[in-house]
Order: sequence, then structure tokens, then C-alpha cells
Amino acid sequence: MFTFNNDVNATACEPGVSRKVLSYSDELMMCEITFEKGAKGNFHSHKHLQITYIAKGSFEFTIDGETKIVNQGDSVYMPSNAVHGVTCLEEGILVDVFNPMREDFV
Repeated sequence: MFTFNNDVNATACEPGVSRKVLSYSDELMMCEITFEKGAKGNFHSHKHLQITYIAKGSFEFTIDGETKIVNQGDSVYMPSNAVHGVTCLEEGILVDVFNPMREDFV
């Protein structure tokens, strides 16, 4: 299956944050999340395993109380039910991969 980014409509998530669901099956989902500088992904948790790749920019991630700054080319792993949130330090793009897929995103 092919998904062309230009064919996918972005959905507003939080102020300064938008999400594109790129490809998914029942077991796996990949999304592109675009952030304006200073925008936040508010703290939350979910049953899904999540790996995030920093495609562009700089972000401050907090996962279960541990905070680190990550930059383009870095990646982050969120275990199932881990409380996590992010602040965009420099305009950027994240690529999120979930297992299983996030039914609440479609």
C-alpha cells in the first residue's frame, strides 16, 4: 500500500499541532505530527507502544517523569501506559509509530 503525504489532510490536535495519519493496519500505525515553536503535546498515556522519530526540529520530551531534549535524527520510546508529553523548542515534525494502531485517530 502506498500513501502520498500530499493526499492526506492534516487534523488539528492542540494549538500549534497538527497530525496526518499516513499508513496503518490493525497492528501498526504511522503518523506525521507538525509543531509550531512553543506548541505542546499535553501529558497523556495510552495502551499503545509508541516510537517517535524526530524528523525536524528540537523537542523537550518527558516520559514518566524523566525529561530530555531531543533533536532531528533522535528517537524516543514510550512503553504502554507511560505518561508522556512534549514541548516544541524549534519548529518541527515528529513521526509517531504505534502498536497496535490508534483507533481514536481514524
